Amino acid sequence: QLQLVESGGGLVQPGGSLRLSCAASGFTLDYYAIGWFRQAPGKEREGVSCISSSDGSTYYADSVKGRFTISRDNAKNTVYLQMTSLKPEDTAVYYCTVDSVVFRQCQLSPRRYDYWGQGTQVTVSS
Repeated sequence: QLQLVESGGGLVQPGGSLRLSCAASGFTLDYYAIGWFRQAPGKEREGVSCISSSDGSTYYADSVKGRFTISRDNAKNTVYLQMTSLKPEDTAVYYCTVDSVVFRQCQLSPRRYDYWGQGTQVTVSS
């Protein structure tokens, strides 16, 4: 059974850092593009970052460029989102998701993705 489990969220002060993890089970993560999305209360789900499987290329939303870094550890079947210089507007539930088509370039469109984790809350507040 394919499953994605996010962890690493929490409460952090502005300017702080967090590292989110997305652990996959039931499939080999390195064949598929993985995305991170977030959703704040009253807002639509937005793409934050994604990483392709074919060449490891990465993409970031303009709002997080230079602050967030996505990476994958195929040996651990896990994808990470390192978040630094966090701002209150980064507050949201963060989800990881997988594109079930193998070796496709990733995109920051939720329609590209098929399976989603349960999400982890990130709150940036003083």
